[in-house]
Amino acid sequence: MALAVGAPASTGPRRVAVDHHLHVHSPAIVGFLPRFCKTLPDGCDPEFANRKTVDDLLAQMDAAGVRGGALLSTGYLAESAFVDPADPAHAAILHDANVFTEQAARTHPDRLMAFVSVNPLTPTALPELARWKGDPFVTGVKLHLTNSGVDLRNPEHVRKLAAVFRAAAADRFAIVIHMRGERADYGAQDARIFLRDVLPAAGNATVQIAHAGGWGGLDAGTLGALGAFADAIRAKPALRRTLYFDLAGVWDKDSSPADMAQLVLLIRRIGLRQFLPASDWPFAPDLTAYYGKDYPRLPLTGAEWSTIRGNVAPYVPARIRRSPAG
Repeated sequence: MALAVGAPASTGPRRVAVDHHLHVHSPAIVGFLPRFCKTLPDGCDPEFANRKTVDDLLAQMDAAGVRGGALLSTGYLAESAFVDPADPAHAAILHDANVFTEQAARTHPDRLMAFVSVNPLTPTALPELARWKGDPFVTGVKLHLTNSGVDLRNPEHVRKLAAVFRAAAADRFAIVIHMRGERADYGAQDARIFLRDVLPAAGNATVQIAHAGGWGGLDAGTLGALGAFADAIRAKPALRRTLYFDLAGVWDKDSSPADMAQLVLLIRRIGLRQFLPASDWPFAPDLTAYYGKDYPRLPLTGAEWSTIRGNVAPYVPARIRRSPAG
């Protein structure tokens, strides 16, 4: 008997209906990665650099009982601030990655939704975004502030970022943003700037803060930023209509019990419905283990976990919401 999206499995914890943070590199990005990875002090995570296919992703989703997924383009890597000088073909590589991501959603419309990506600081950002307006398989745009070199304390960067938010909203795109940048003292100050100077440009568009405001893992910066969001939502509860947070790789084996307890308190303050199940696959290469063993390490109650596992962002299209689980 098929299960509706979001329905609990007959035994064990509730199945995750939609994974809100997934990646598959296009062939052009795979070819570009050796140059990109050389710019990082420790290189790239092997799981991120290894070539995976859309079929690999779907097999992982099937094994874990995950019906739908937000497939986020990694085209932003082609215009990474870490790569200096930029690749002469950066715009073409970025666009190719977006085409690849859109085609994956077009080929698997009942499973995947595409998020194209841009670097908000580059001249290609707004024209590239405009190319996808009206495409029924493009659900939104993915922004990665670390890779793009965005500093939320730089007014010019904030202006350009807000312009991309405004354009995305005008095109009826949702926005997934990896908000944390490279500043060592990242935290509440940066979240407050984002809330004041960037988020209003999104209007009624759904905005998903990746990694709960961090970049994977738990530390004072991530918890400080999330705390600032909690304060803002308490002061303005209407933010809950459009502002969400994904739980992609937010805690790991090195996360302390104290940090995880603080995260639980912040999740409860903000509201369980605002938190979206997400993996950052292929960084979490085994979705069954990730959702079955890694997720339950966070000390939420069973009822709380059931709510979060079943959460589905407003941007998820009806073609995925209506599809039976495999």
